[in-house]
Amino acid sequence: MDANGLIGLAAGLTVAIATIAPATAQGKAASQAMDAIARQPEAANDIRTTLIVAMAFMEALTIYGLLIAFLLLQAIS
Repeated sequence: MDANGLIGLAAGLTVAIATIAPATAQGKAASQAMDAIARQPEAANDIRTTLIVAMAFMEALTIYGLLIAFLLLQAIS
């Protein structure tokens, strides 16, 4: 396998790995937030706001992985 093939493989793995962890964390965070809202419905607005901010940070990790993959693919051409 030549260098371009390895770079392409690295780009694919970067996106895959950078997506798995945040997706798992988002599912767990959403589950815990729904549980917290069910226990304390009066705090739903605060919990929802905190959840949205946390989801944005988790999604940023995925976007960083995608950016690195784009940089790797740019090295091929």
